[in-house]
Amino acid sequence: MHETFVRRCHLPVSPERLFAWHAEPGAFARLTPPDEPVEQMSADRGLREGERVQLRMGVGPFRLPWIAEIRDVRPGQGFRDVQIRGPFRRWEHEHRMESDGADGSWLEDRITYELPLGFLGHWFGGALVRTKLDRLFAYRHQVTADMLRGE
Repeated sequence: MHETFVRRCHLPVSPERLFAWHAEPGAFARLTPPDEPVEQMSADRGLREGERVQLRMGVGPFRLPWIAEIRDVRPGQGFRDVQIRGPFRRWEHEHRMESDGADGSWLEDRITYELPLGFLGHWFGGALVRTKLDRLFAYRHQVTADMLRGE
């Protein structure tokens, strides 16, 4: 049983600038809330096609590996990260950047995911994951907006 999460916001920069900001080394660290138990284990070389990002995330007392691969990099338009190994049965995160027709852009994060354990995973963890995604992407979009407005 897969789920889809979508969060969209408007930003006062071009899609090209928005993409470039996401492509810079350090973007993931900037977008990680300070209280989030996630550690990037691989070198941060920016956004590159085929790059594997290795993370270690805390879930209760456990530290779980999470490896995602960067795919479909389209400068000024977006990219995807796809879980290769990690806590989800499936995780595909598409980052879309599109012009608003004026001087700004829309940023859309679209995540298609599937929890482990099928119906049981959904029943026990579905609301928790949805709440965590809501909080995480509200934070990420606010940080992105604040940093890009401050340039």
